[in-house]
Amino acid sequence: MVGKRSLSKQTTPRRHRPDQEDKISIPAVDHVPRPPRPFHDSPSERSPSSRVARANRRRDELTQSLLHGIDADALERYRLSEGQLRKLSDKRLREFYTCQNARLDDWREVDAVVVALADHVLESMDPDPDGDGDQERCGALQRVRGNLAELLPDEERERRARAARKAAWAINFNVVANVILLAGKAVAAATTGSLSLVASLVDSALDLLCTLIVWSTNRLVLWRLGALRRRFPVGRRRLEPVGILVFSIVMIISFLQILRESVSRLIPPHSEAEPLGLLATATMVATIVIKGAIGIACRPVRAPKVQALVQDCKTDVVFNSLSLLFPLVGYRAGIWWLDPLGAGLLSIYIVYDWGRTSFDNVVRLSGEAADDDTLRKLTYLAWRFSPVVDGFKSIIAYHAGDGVWAEFDVLLGEDTPLGRSHDIAETLQYCAEALPYVDRAFVTTDYAAVGPTGHALDTERNH
Repeated sequence: MVGKRSLSKQTTPRRHRPDQEDKISIPAVDHVPRPPRPFHDSPSERSPSSRVARANRRRDELTQSLLHGIDADALERYRLSEGQLRKLSDKRLREFYTCQNARLDDWREVDAVVVALADHVLESMDPDPDGDGDQERCGALQRVRGNLAELLPDEERERRARAARKAAWAINFNVVANVILLAGKAVAAATTGSLSLVASLVDSALDLLCTLIVWSTNRLVLWRLGALRRRFPVGRRRLEPVGILVFSIVMIISFLQILRESVSRLIPPHSEAEPLGLLATATMVATIVIKGAIGIACRPVRAPKVQALVQDCKTDVVFNSLSLLFPLVGYRAGIWWLDPLGAGLLSIYIVYDWGRTSFDNVVRLSGEAADDDTLRKLTYLAWRFSPVVDGFKSIIAYHAGDGVWAEFDVLLGEDTPLGRSHDIAETLQYCAEALPYVDRAFVTTDYAAVGPTGHALDTERNH
C-alpha cells in the first residue's frame, strides 16, 4: 500500500491551547505557488477544420516517412534463382544462398505489410478528427473488423492463400491415405501374431487420432462466438499445443504397453517366429511406398505445416520399413526373438520421439524465446520504422504456444506530441500482428535509452 503507516507509532494530536504559538506557519496567499496554466490553442486552431487538417498532415507525414526507401526491386538483385542454385557445386555456398533467399523472402513480406498497412492503420486512428462527436470517416481497420489479412496486397494475399490451399490439399490427402492404410494394417495384424506389425498399427491409429485432435482444436480456435471471446480475451491459439501435449502423453503410455508386451515375449518360455503372410507384406510395402510418395510430392511446399508433414512421412517410412523387416527376417532366418526385440526398439523410439515433442510443447507454452530468424524479421520491421523514431530500447520475442508474442520498446523525443507517439506505436503493433506467426504485439514508448526495463526481473519471487 502506498503511504502505509504503522498505527502503533501514531500519537494522539494535542489539543490546541490559546497560550501556545502555532508551530506551522501558513504562507500568504500571494506566495502560494500556482500550477502552470494549461496550454490552449488559439481560436483558429480550435476550429474543426484546423483539427482535421492537423490530423491529416500528421498522418500523411508519418505515412510518407514509413514508405520512404522501400524498394522491393533493390533487394531482389541479391537473390539466386533455383537454376542458379543447382549450378553451384559447393554445398556450403549453395546453403548460404538458400538461406539468403529465405531471408529476402522474410524482408519482402515485412515490406509488403508496412506498405499495405501504414496508411490504413493511421487512417483508422481518429474517426472523429473534428471532435464534434460524429464519426466523419470509417478507417480500414473498422471496415475489416481487425482482420489485417484483408488489407494486405493482392499478391501477398494470393501467396498466403496458395500456400494454405497446398497445405490443405497435402494434409487432406494424407488423412485419406492414413484411413485406407489403417484399415489394411488392421486386417494384416489380425492375420499374424507379429508384435512389430501391432506396433505399426497402433502408431497409425494414434496418428489419425492426432490429426483429429489438431483439426478439432483448429476449428475451436476459429469459432467467432461472443461467449468464447469474453472467456478467452486474447484468443484460443494455445489450445492446439495443449491438445498435442495431451495426445503425446497418450502416445507414450500406449507404446510403453507395447514395450512391456515385447519384454514379456522375450522371457521364457520362448515361442516360434510368427509367419508374415502375403497380405501383411503387401500392406506394409504399400504403406512405405505411399508415405514416401507423399513426402516427395510435398517437399517443394515451404509451408510450416507441410514441412512437418514431410518430416512425419519420412519417419513413417523408416518406422514401417523396420516394422516389416524385423518379423520378415526373423521368420526367414528362424530367429524367434527378432520380432519382439524389434517391436521393443520401435516402442522405445516412439516414446523418445513423442517425449521430445511433449517437452517442446511444454517449453513453448512456458514462454521460450523465439528463434533467431523470427527475431531478425522483427528487427527488420523495427528498422523500417527508423525514420519516425529515435531508436529501439529493446525487442523481445517469445512463444505463447506455437505463436509468438513480441514486445517493442521505442525511443522517442521528450517533446513528441501524444498523438504522434500513439500513432507510431499503434502502427508498429498492427504491422507486427499482421505477420503470420505473431499472435500478439506490445509497443511501449520511452524517451531515455537507459532506465527501467519495463517489467519486474524476477516475477516468480514477487508473487
